Amino acid sequence: MLHSTLAAGVFGMGGGELIVIALVLLLLFGGKKIPELMKGLGKGVKEFKDGKDGMDKEPAEAGKESKTTV
Repeated sequence: MLHSTLAAGVFGMGGGELIVIALVLLLLFGGKKIPELMKGLGKGVKEFKDGKDGMDKEPAEAGKESKTTV
C-alpha cells in the first residue's frame, strides 16, 4: 500500500491515467514493438548497473596495480 501511495504522490497519476498512457503507447508502437522496446530498456539498465559497479571496483584495482609495479 505504501508503494502505490508513494507512486501516486510522486507522479500525481491514478490508475485511469496509467491505462490511458498504456493505450497510447500501444497505439503508437504496436503490440509487437513494445516488448522489443522494453527488452532494449532492460539491457540498457543492466549495462548501466554493470558500468557503475565496474567504476566502483576500478579505484581499488588501480591502487593494487600501482603498489605491485613500484
